[in-house]
Amino acid sequence: MSKQTQIRRKTVRDIASAKGGDPLVVLTAYDAPTAEILDPHCDVLLVGDSVGMVVHGLDTPVAVTMDMMILHGQAVMRGSSQAFVVVDMPFGSYETNADQAFLNAARIMKETGCQAVKLESGAYAAHQISHLVERGVPVMGHVGLRPQAVNVTGGFRAQGRNEDERARVMKEAKAAEEAGAFAIVVEGVAEDLAEEITKAVSCPTIGIGASAACDGQVLVTQDMLGVFDWVPKFVRKYADFRTDIGKAVEAYAADVRARRFPGAAETYKLMKQ
Repeated sequence: MSKQTQIRRKTVRDIASAKGGDPLVVLTAYDAPTAEILDPHCDVLLVGDSVGMVVHGLDTPVAVTMDMMILHGQAVMRGSSQAFVVVDMPFGSYETNADQAFLNAARIMKETGCQAVKLESGAYAAHQISHLVERGVPVMGHVGLRPQAVNVTGGFRAQGRNEDERARVMKEAKAAEEAGAFAIVVEGVAEDLAEEITKAVSCPTIGIGASAACDGQVLVTQDMLGVFDWVPKFVRKYADFRTDIGKAVEAYAADVRARRFPGAAETYKLMKQ
C-alpha cells in the first residue's frame, strides 16, 4: 500500500520567512465551504472582522463581537487543511490593556484552533503585541487605514497622504515589528509609503490598497469574486458572481413556477419489492 501524502498546515515560520521571497497569497474566509475552495491556492486565510459587513450586513466592523469571530473562525478551520489561518480580534477586545488582549486572544485560539490573531496596530498596540507574543500568541499587525477606527477618521479614507500621517503610519509599523508581529497588513496607503514600510520592517508586509512591492496581497474574497455592485478602487474583480447568481436564481424561479422543477431526475420513486 502506498504511503499517503500528509498535508501540513503552514506555520508562522513559513509566513515570516516569506520576506523578500515569493509574494504571499491571502484572502478572507468566513465559512467552511469557501475555505475549502480557497485553501489549495492561499498561503493565509484571514477570518477578518469584515465579516460584519460582508456576511452580516453591518455598515462598519465596529459591532462585530468575539462570538461572531469565533464562530466564523471555527468554520474556516474545519474547511481548510494547509493554509495558515489568522482570526481578527474585534473592536473592544484588546485596546483596554495587555491582560484583556491576552485573555481574548487565548480564547480565540483555544476555541477555533487558528494559528494567529490580527489586531489593528494603533499607537497603543505595541505593548499588547509584545505581551501576546511573549505568551505564545502569534500576532499579525495592521497599519494604515484601520477599519475599526472609522468613527475617528470619519470614514474609510486612505492614510499617509500628508507628512504627519506618513510619519505616524511608519512609526506604527515599526512599533508593531519591534513588538514581535510576524507580519503586518498595510491597508489603504500611498504606493510609495507602502514600499518604504516594506523596506523598513523585517517582517512581511501584506498589502491591500497599497503596493505590489509588499511581500503579499490580501483582498476580501467576495469583492474579488464580484458579489457586490460596488468595490473599493484597489479591488480587481476576477469574476462576476452577482450576475451569475442572479441568472441562476432567475432560471430556478422560472422552472419552479412552470413546474419544470423538480423533474424526473430529482424525484424519488417507489422502490419495487
